[in-house]
Amino acid sequence: MSSPKSKSALARLGRDMRAARLRRNIARADLAVRAGTSASTIVRLESGDPGVGIGTLADVLVALGLIDRLADLVDIRHDELGLALAAEKLPQRGRTFASTLRRQKKKGETKSASGGAEVNPDGVAF
Repeated sequence: MSSPKSKSALARLGRDMRAARLRRNIARADLAVRAGTSASTIVRLESGDPGVGIGTLADVLVALGLIDRLADLVDIRHDELGLALAAEKLPQRGRTFASTLRRQKKKGETKSASGGAEVNPDGVAF
């Protein structure tokens, strides 16, 4: 069961894909052959059917020359909520390298928590 927002977004996607196909003067059957699917799947995709697989969508976008747009769907650089939540989790103050060394010596550790590299007192990681 799709939500009303997702239904309208899929319907808009279908309309836009149909418009892109028509601008290129490509028949549904030809697009289906190029994308490796059936003409009925193209009809379903253009009508906003949520049951069409994302792989099929990607194949159709390749056939239309629009595959680069697929990666832009969830571009984390434009995720305002995610960026705000990540900013809230940032530490209020940073740690000095000396305090990190003291903590590691106290615990008897020779490896840093990030990747297992040994810490050199000169500030070089191996």
